[in-house]
This record gives sequence, C-alpha cells and structure tokens, in this order.
Amino acid sequence: MFRLWAKIFKDNRMLKDTCIEDAGTDTRTHKVFHALDEICYQFDLGKPVWLDKTISDFKRYRKARFTQDSFMESIDFDYLEIQIIEED
Repeated sequence: MFRLWAKIFKDNRMLKDTCIEDAGTDTRTHKVFHALDEICYQFDLGKPVWLDKTISDFKRYRKARFTQDSFMESIDFDYLEIQIIEED
C-alpha cells in the first residue's frame, strides 16, 4: 500500500491535512503524481510546479514543501507539504 500525507501550514500551524492511499500497480512516480492531483482537488488548489529543490528534497527525505514559488496563483497559506508515509 502506498500512502501520501499532505498538510497545509500557515504560521507554523497545520490548517488542513489529508491522506491519499493507492494500492495500484503503477510506479512510485505515477502514484505520487496521482496523489498530488487528488490533493489539489480536495484542497481546491492549482497544481504546483516541481522546482529543483523540491525534487531533491523529495528524493532525499520522501518529503517536499511547495511554497508560493511553486504555485502560479496566490495562496493563502505558507506551504503545502507532502510526505510518503508508507510504500509497498
């Protein structure tokens, strides 16, 4: 089972969170992108851009933060954090 936890923070407080599960046979990358699509739908957000720093942090720590720089539209929070909490 693949599980990705997403959290929205503002002023060091978590405002929203959700956990996306995927039991499919896709690759890890596809599961991450599908989960991020679902997160953006649930939180009513535009899809963030994966910056080089975001990619390297995700590869290293299984966690990534999307700040205002990653979004085309203005956001009313400090950052969106995603973290893989379980993998097959």
